Amino acid sequence: MPGRRLTRADRQQIAAGLAQRLSYADIARRLNRPASTVSREVARNGGPGRYRAELAQLATTYRAQRRPQPPAPVRRTIEHLGPDPEATAAFVTDLTTALVETGLPRTAARVMACLFASETGSRTAIEMAQHLQVSAATISYAVRLLEQQELIRRGRDDRGRRHRYFLDDKAGLRTVAASVAANQRFAATALRGAELFGAETAAGSRLALAGRFLERLGDDLIRSAEKHWRDMVGDGGDAYTLMSHSEKA
Repeated sequence: MPGRRLTRADRQQIAAGLAQRLSYADIARRLNRPASTVSREVARNGGPGRYRAELAQLATTYRAQRRPQPPAPVRRTIEHLGPDPEATAAFVTDLTTALVETGLPRTAARVMACLFASETGSRTAIEMAQHLQVSAATISYAVRLLEQQELIRRGRDDRGRRHRYFLDDKAGLRTVAASVAANQRFAATALRGAELFGAETAAGSRLALAGRFLERLGDDLIRSAEKHWRDMVGDGGDAYTLMSHSEKA
């Protein structure tokens, strides 16, 4: 049944499916499970290239033994405070994947997804390390990168002296900005390559076409993002302006 926990046999089928290069959806159909259950299981245990059924089974057993279970009345209260935990975990996995595709490193994307799914939009470094099951050093590197891109901001925990990291109100817009900036860096590099090889060569022509296309696309995305932002926040909202590749040049 879809609601039961994954068994050792299920994990062996997942490993076999990955070895056959099946999609998560195909593997899930074999198990009669949601595709999100398979993707979450694989992501939690090393990814498609490193997933091993026996290691995944041992890791799950270890996590279950070390994680204290709250009393039944407390569990029932928690269940009614938000979405189903499995649905929430699947959503965070999907959001992480989407953020990675915008160009964020995976750990930074996991931190962003963790903050988006938090009721307060904030967590301490220790909370994130425990939630994501990574080291404090890994969290430190990820939040430093996100702070540099102005996707999160740092504050003080009201209950202590620890730093608390907050999701910036304009994180969605700045994610678009980071993605556009990456495309524009590629466009600028391609155009330099076109000059290097020369427009009369096949390589130069190919690079020039890619560079011009991405440059124009980036400018269009910037104008559209700024317009939609102004439409949503109104005249009294905090203005935010993106800089195009041509304006930087």
